[in-house]
Amino acid sequence: MTAVLDRAAPPVSPPRERRPERTRRDAASRPSAMMSVNGLLIVGSAYMVLPLLWLVFAATKTASGLFDGNPFQFGDAFVANMTNLITTDDGLFLRWLLNSILYAGIGAVVGGFISVMAGYAFDKFQFRAKPVLYGAVLLGVLIPHTATVIPLYLLAAASGMTNTIWAVIIPSLCNPFSVYLARIFSAGYVPGEVLEAARVDGAGPIRTFLQVAMPMIAPGFVTIALFQFVSVWNNFMLPLIMLQNRELFPTSVGIFLWQSQAQQNPDFGTLVIAGSFLSVVPLLIAFIFLQRFWRAGLSAGSVK
Repeated sequence: MTAVLDRAAPPVSPPRERRPERTRRDAASRPSAMMSVNGLLIVGSAYMVLPLLWLVFAATKTASGLFDGNPFQFGDAFVANMTNLITTDDGLFLRWLLNSILYAGIGAVVGGFISVMAGYAFDKFQFRAKPVLYGAVLLGVLIPHTATVIPLYLLAAASGMTNTIWAVIIPSLCNPFSVYLARIFSAGYVPGEVLEAARVDGAGPIRTFLQVAMPMIAPGFVTIALFQFVSVWNNFMLPLIMLQNRELFPTSVGIFLWQSQAQQNPDFGTLVIAGSFLSVVPLLIAFIFLQRFWRAGLSAGSVK
C-alpha cells in the first residue's frame, strides 16, 4: 500500500519585473525637460521685467542721457523730471492721473459688482433663454475691445455723451470676461445648501445675495475688480475716440499726446518717460495691498 504524503509546495517567488527601457529614458530626460521649462520661464520673466527696469532707470536720466551710455544705469535727473512733469501745462498730468483713477476706480468697483451679480444669476438661477444669454456672454469674450469702439462711439454720439466722462465710464461697467469669471467664482465659493438654508429662514433673493453670497464671494470680487481696474487703466482706443477735451484725457491718451510731440521737441521725451513711470505706481499699489484677496480668488476651486 502506497502512502501519499502531503508536502507543502515550496514558495514560488514572483518573477522579477524588468524595468522598461522607456522608463529609463524618461528618467534620463527629466533634467533636460526641467531645464527647458525653467529656461522658458526665465525668458518670459525677463520679457516682462526688463522693460519695467528700463523705465525705472530711464526716469532718472535727462533727454540726452536716454540714448547715451548704459541703459540700466541710474542718472541724476529724477527729481528734475518729476518736477517738470508736475508743473508742465499747470499740472495737466496730475489731472490726467486723477481722471484715470476716476475711470478705473468706478469701472472696478461698480463694474465688478455688476459682473458679480450677473455671474451669480447665471450660476444660481434658472430662467428662460439662459443658455442663449450665457452664450452671448462667451461670444463677447472672444470679441476684441477695439472692434467695439466704433459702435460704442455711434451710440454715444446718438445719445449726446461724447466728450464726457460718461462716454468712458459707462462702457467699462460691462465686461463679458468679468461675468464669466464671476460665474466660476460663484460656483466655487457659494454652495447651494447655504442658499437653500437662507431661503428656509425667510430671506429673499436680494437679501440672500447681499448678506449671504456676497461675503462668501468677496475674494472673487476683488480679483474681478483688479482685472477691471487694469483693463480700464490701460484702455486707450475708447477714450481716444470719445474725448476731445484734454482736461478729460486719462494718462494713456495724455502720454500718447506728448509722445506725438516728442519728434519736434525732444524735451517731451523725458515727460513721456516720467509720466509712464508715475502711471505704473497706482497699479503696483493696488496689487500689493490687495494681493492676499486676489491670490485667494485665483485659487478658488483648485482644492476640493
